[in-house]
Amino acid sequence: MNIIKNSNTASLKRTIEQGTNEQRLAVLDIITEVRKNGDAALKSFTEKFDRVSLDSVKVTREEITQAYDELDPELLSIIREAAANIKDYHERQKRESWIKTEENGTILGQKITPLDSVGVYVPGGLAAYPSSVLMNVTPALVAGVKRIVMMSPPQEDGTLPAGVLVAANELGVEEIYKVGGAQAIAALAFGTESISKVDKIVGPGNIYVALAKREVFGHVSIDMIAGPSEIVVLADETAIAAEVAADLLSQAEHDERASSVLVTTSEKLANEVKEEVEKQLETLPRQKIARASIENYGAIYVTDTLENAVNLVNELAPEHLEVITENPMDLLGQIQHAGAIFLGRYSSEPVGDYFAGPNHVLPTNGTARFSSPLNVDDFIKKSSIISYSKKAMQKNGRKIAAFARLEGLEAHARAVEYRLED
Repeated sequence: MNIIKNSNTASLKRTIEQGTNEQRLAVLDIITEVRKNGDAALKSFTEKFDRVSLDSVKVTREEITQAYDELDPELLSIIREAAANIKDYHERQKRESWIKTEENGTILGQKITPLDSVGVYVPGGLAAYPSSVLMNVTPALVAGVKRIVMMSPPQEDGTLPAGVLVAANELGVEEIYKVGGAQAIAALAFGTESISKVDKIVGPGNIYVALAKREVFGHVSIDMIAGPSEIVVLADETAIAAEVAADLLSQAEHDERASSVLVTTSEKLANEVKEEVEKQLETLPRQKIARASIENYGAIYVTDTLENAVNLVNELAPEHLEVITENPMDLLGQIQHAGAIFLGRYSSEPVGDYFAGPNHVLPTNGTARFSSPLNVDDFIKKSSIISYSKKAMQKNGRKIAAFARLEGLEAHARAVEYRLED
């Protein structure tokens, strides 16, 4: 993990996931096959990629009951408490329709309507992500979405992880399918004999899932194209090296292309963190993945001032930003670009990943410059309301017609002027 004493972050800038041409062509073939052969294609691809032969891709009530039997009661309690925290946070994001009336009889407004149906993709296979279920489903429920469909790749025994099934059931998700990869995205976008298409697809996945979401965009809406996870820790001399190193590794263990960066004003802390990262790597179960991430996409930046450190953070626009300084709240107003901001020593990034309440589906690859975390607004649409009175038309009609002619649109102008002749 190199220590850099300048603010050149060019080596860490990554573009949105593009994949190879071979991967894109493979995704296009999968989408075409699912559109053509429906459920049969889903079962075929599940057997090919997941090495699981399924009679039916839909999860049964018996499987859900079995999941509850398998799950530790204490973990069930934790899932329920986390779900309550996440719901409470997202309830505060809800928007209401509004109407404005004017003295001349004009009525203007905005109508908020939830999407009819949403597909949620939950990564799986060798890992289980009940937190992904909670984070993707909850804002949709709060928004008022009536139909939520969940897709996740099966384990080797043909089931979904107990935690994933329990989390989905706790939220009331009734349509759960054991399908992963690009084929799951295709099924959500275009439908099959047993799966009706949805209006929007959300949730992270591997490169094939990301490419499939890009290909179906336009037929359906999507949340974002998520890249590898990122963390930036902004720290001064008051931070504890072992804790900072642990936080950096918490992202590095996700993916070999994950990025973990420390920005600090303390050269002493920089050297201590570098040593701690190496020390903690030795006992990390996912050492190989984390080491590759740290070596290729990890860095420690030492700046002369806290102001320069904040500027560097804003340039990186990280997915996760931890601020571990003497007075972290003092810096909040200066931070312009970050997906989620964790303030203080006890606000370690996993607090937000699992339990606190804010969403952990966040913009990556510097897109925090213009994007937001997954939220309730992602599951609604807004319709403008316009009702002009005769009095308002008499007052503004000729202005509107003149504007239309400025753009060379005579029919637009006449559509207004016919009403002025009344």
